[in-house]
Amino acid sequence: MIEILLGSLLAVFGVNTAFEVKPKDEGTVYFEQQAANIPVTDQTAVEPLAKLKYKNIIRQTYDYSCGSAALTTLLDYYLGRNLTERQVMEGLLKFGEADKIVARRGFSLLDMKRFTRAIGHKSGGFRASMDDLAELDHPAIVPIEYAGFKHFVVVREVYNGHVYVADPAVGNISFTIERFKEVWDRNVLFIVFPNGHAPLPNLELRNEDMRVVDESTINYLAFQEFPQFNNPMENRLKDAAAIRRLENATSSGEVGASVGGMSYKRQ
Repeated sequence: MIEILLGSLLAVFGVNTAFEVKPKDEGTVYFEQQAANIPVTDQTAVEPLAKLKYKNIIRQTYDYSCGSAALTTLLDYYLGRNLTERQVMEGLLKFGEADKIVARRGFSLLDMKRFTRAIGHKSGGFRASMDDLAELDHPAIVPIEYAGFKHFVVVREVYNGHVYVADPAVGNISFTIERFKEVWDRNVLFIVFPNGHAPLPNLELRNEDMRVVDESTINYLAFQEFPQFNNPMENRLKDAAAIRRLENATSSGEVGASVGGMSYKRQ
């Protein structure tokens, strides 16, 4: 009897061990592929889009702290200073014009210049053209005015008709050059010079950044690719009306009276 019980316990233990599923590493995807007609299981590491979107960006903590977050992004991921946004905010308040900062609820380029100088970096604001921005070989902070709000972002690179930026509010995004010209505030850029610190490549473009394109850019490129959709609105409405009349045609060849229009509604 003891032998039978022991044998049963060993069998149960063996089954449980054989079917034990070990937890998979986070971010690892397992897939099967054919190799010499033999199925082989392989694995690769992937990053969620949400994580990719904010990679190498210090996200702003407050609505008014885009300036400090943009500056921290530049200092940390380009110059390797390893600062927190709170430390940068405190430095901006200490070396900047504190009364004006509180009154305007935000930081200025002058505040940034005073703080970066205090920690050992030469810096300055410059007027620039789009050609100047395209020729820069390092990131720069630029003010933009978007949707009625003034905002600071870090321009990473101008490439293939797009301006790629690290935005402390919405992450890694891009603008077409024409759209960026519209939102770029006073054509100003702010540069922090390394001054002995070896620049890091964290803000350089990666292959995955080519996928980070905003909706307005997608629509713009779609119209460039399919010019028949880039008609004046009145022509598009006429085309839509003709389509609707054709759809409403009766079997006797008569056309119904209803005239419709086509529109796009953002979900």
